[in-house]
Amino acid sequence: MRAKRLLEERGIPFDEIDVGDDDDLRVDLIRRTGRRTVPQIFIDGKSIGGYEELYALDSSAELTVMLKGSGA
Repeated sequence: MRAKRLLEERGIPFDEIDVGDDDDLRVDLIRRTGRRTVPQIFIDGKSIGGYEELYALDSSAELTVMLKGSGA
């Protein structure tokens, strides 16, 4: 909820994929990130981590830089 709220407050569009009921998606998420927790946030297909990492990027203005580079 916090990640979605932060993205919405910044006007950053996002796609939400619920892996809760899909074993294949959950396995793929673990393979791609090495993590079992959600949310896992990706920018241009690159994993940046979860909410805490998103918040840190936002706080340091790196999120804006990353998004400008992504064409988002």
